[in-house]
Amino acid sequence: MVRHWCERILVGVITLSVVMIASGKSSKVVMSWKSPAYVRTKAFSRVLALGLSDKTTIRADFEDALAAQLTATGLETLPGNTILLRPEGTHLDLKYLQTQVRDHKIDAVVVSRLIKVDNTVTYVPGTAYAPPPLPYYGTFYGYYSAVYPVVYTPGYLKEEKKVRIETNLYVISSGEGELVWTGITDTFNPSNMDKAIDRLVKLMVKQMQRDGVL
Repeated sequence: MVRHWCERILVGVITLSVVMIASGKSSKVVMSWKSPAYVRTKAFSRVLALGLSDKTTIRADFEDALAAQLTATGLETLPGNTILLRPEGTHLDLKYLQTQVRDHKIDAVVVSRLIKVDNTVTYVPGTAYAPPPLPYYGTFYGYYSAVYPVVYTPGYLKEEKKVRIETNLYVISSGEGELVWTGITDTFNPSNMDKAIDRLVKLMVKQMQRDGVL
């Protein structure tokens, strides 16, 4: 009876720990920088949302999600995949890019790229759990039966993946485009790509708003 009760306590502790880990923040802003020379005087008229990736589907999904999030702030935004032809294995045609930006009257570009992916494996040592006193505390045999058992969870290996993304905001006020904001984000253990992208673009846009560049 006592042992069964202790096992139930242990299961509850482990379950709660798993839920707390799973519900923690999976993305965070590592740093952001705003050009001290930049002063936003009016809202952008049209923004281009770009993702740099060799995976066409992921790039398109990212650009669509980023454009949707920027649009939700009141900005007219175009995903890069709707106006830029980027066939696999071809060289960058800078003149084509400049022409598209000019013809579509783009005055700002938000572009993101993958910086690196870190995979780490950590050994988590086992932990002993001593169950708390039961109502049997008032008698010796009840007390002894309650505190004697020690439940032990064995050690295990924990694998973690960290994906680092760089995002830049350029204002197309000159021929080259001026960098006015940059941010670095880390995403941990992304299991669902669509959800990870959605969380990431919301985090980036919110940080840009907080820094006063949107």
